[in-house]
Amino acid sequence: MKILLVTRGSQGDVLPYLAVAEELRRRGHEVTLNVPSLFEASVKSYGFRYVLQPFDDIKGMIDDAGQKKQGFRPFLKWTRAVIDTQFEQLPSLVKQHDLVISTNSEFAAPSIAEYCEKPLIRTGYAPLLPSKHIRPATLPFQRPNPLLPPALLWKVMNRLTNLMVKETINKQRQQLGMTPIVNFGYHAGSHSLNYLMYSPQIGETDPDWPFPWEIGGYCFNDSFSYEEPAYQTLLRFVESGSDPILFFTLGSCSAKDGHRFCQMLLESCRKLGFRLLIGSGWSQTGIQLQTNDRLFLMTQPLPHHLLLSHCQGVIHHGGCGTTHSVARAGKPQLLTPLLLDQPYWAYRVERLGIGPSALRIGKATQREVDRKVEQLMTDSNLQRQAEQLGQKIRAEQGVCHLCDYIEQTKGTYSYTK
Repeated sequence: MKILLVTRGSQGDVLPYLAVAEELRRRGHEVTLNVPSLFEASVKSYGFRYVLQPFDDIKGMIDDAGQKKQGFRPFLKWTRAVIDTQFEQLPSLVKQHDLVISTNSEFAAPSIAEYCEKPLIRTGYAPLLPSKHIRPATLPFQRPNPLLPPALLWKVMNRLTNLMVKETINKQRQQLGMTPIVNFGYHAGSHSLNYLMYSPQIGETDPDWPFPWEIGGYCFNDSFSYEEPAYQTLLRFVESGSDPILFFTLGSCSAKDGHRFCQMLLESCRKLGFRLLIGSGWSQTGIQLQTNDRLFLMTQPLPHHLLLSHCQGVIHHGGCGTTHSVARAGKPQLLTPLLLDQPYWAYRVERLGIGPSALRIGKATQREVDRKVEQLMTDSNLQRQAEQLGQKIRAEQGVCHLCDYIEQTKGTYSYTK
């Protein structure tokens, strides 16, 4: 089959698609990727055919959201601009392929696939289908509350999504001679094959979903390229002492109080007898700190499957990819959610007993950080639960499961009219 994969976002959104594309190519399929220019070098290293997206500033949008520099209007303008450019670029590209795979955040994809009469597999890194039982993963209200049942929250979520995208999508559909959509969430769910790209051991599913769906585990990318000298430098730090190592990262995100939080973590490690490894990421979190025998600043990205084996516990932003990587490694984790689906994964970590309740970077006190770090690094129940979950995650074959599912479609045009 000729397969088009469309994704944008951070490394956690793009790297799984590269792993899937590599397996599809190994199986003899012709693969094309549609990605932001930010990831051109990564795609080139795999040798895939690719088409760059004409409009994207996802790094700037994530940075500004974490720093709270802008409100809803700039994000709304950005989202609508993305939709318009997708309707300009994707139809001719989709027509050249037998099947389209896109992340659920590609709002134009269901309509474009419908117009081109091509099957669409729409992947989600959280349970993002309207449900009577599961709360919207992109809203911060994750704890049960009789005043805020899931059905009500989904009504709020659907209104927000329609406000963001429906007018723009219907404008483009009208130009293509298509009937307007009434509700984006239900249209996208019913006009796609919905594939949940997370582990059923961590995330939830709803047997009452009225949409076609499948789940098969997270698609880890262990072929992520890195610089060997950078890893050897990390190993020297690991081997330089015997105190347990705490790893902190915000991944591709940034936080207004990120540097202050790093200082508090370093102070906690000093008092409690731990060492601190900081993954600086896109925003160079903690970069102003001075490396010493208790602190290592990781300024170049290293694969999670390599570095997590050296850590006793992990504190991170709560992205789906990092949450699953830490879970696969069998390590306890503490989440500091900032945006989107991160509060959902923070709540799931707490519910599964593999980490303490979430910590808010901007509101955390030194006393609270000390208490959470000690619990994360020394609680034997958390460690036992994390290791048991890790064994289950390691048994999953997310990439192969998704590729099997793709091949089952055989490029057949199928959606609910």
